[in-house]
Amino acid sequence: MLFDDVCDRLTRWTPHEQAREAHAATLGLLVEGPAVLSKANEGAHVTASALVVSHDLASVLLCLHGKARKWMQLGGHIEATDATLLAAALREVAEESGLTGVEADPVPIDVDRHRARCGGGEAWHHDVRFAFRAAEGAKPRISDESLDLAWVPAGRLPQPLAAATARLVPLALGRFSG
Repeated sequence: MLFDDVCDRLTRWTPHEQAREAHAATLGLLVEGPAVLSKANEGAHVTASALVVSHDLASVLLCLHGKARKWMQLGGHIEATDATLLAAALREVAEESGLTGVEADPVPIDVDRHRARCGGGEAWHHDVRFAFRAAEGAKPRISDESLDLAWVPAGRLPQPLAAATARLVPLALGRFSG
């Protein structure tokens, strides 16, 4: 079911210009079968993340990742217990921030392909990214995966910032405005 959900969600999604190459590479990776959803697939695997926007759309929630030492959206590896790709992103956000009850847009906003330290080496992460909106007054808490966690103004992102994180902000805000 999980693999079918990932395939269906990504084959029906139309990527924006900056995501076309990564989207095509991810579709190519899916030809290898369900093993590409596991971090045990050492060469490359699919991951899930989400940019969380504040209820008033003024800020975004970013973590200072413990391994990468860069500010980025919340997310990570898919687990065998995740029913869907969206469920994986929801679980990751809850684990890394304590936030639950977010409004989740089920349509991806981005796909990014990048190298990441994973286990004992490096692997290609094909990261499918969603937009979530926090409940009014949401108070996130930092996890042991991050060095810091903060609501930051959408127009003043901190440095160092992970590649492609900045492009998520207008995409996520656009899903919840209007």
